[in-house]
Amino acid sequence: MARPAVGRGAQTRLPWWALALPALAFAALLALVAGPAAADASAAEPVGRILHAIGEGLPGLLQHLL
Repeated sequence: MARPAVGRGAQTRLPWWALALPALAFAALLALVAGPAAADASAAEPVGRILHAIGEGLPGLLQHLL
């Protein structure tokens, strides 16, 4: 039996939204979960730092992947 030829160098490229939308949904859910627990500003600061770090790193990650 003949085997199907496998193309060499085949790449699969994801559209930009395939990574951005799940990341945005994760950030929104994280904000919703942290919202009631973070009644004062001092408790919300670590979550803000995490979300800021994600926001800073996401464009570079997307650029690297695409």
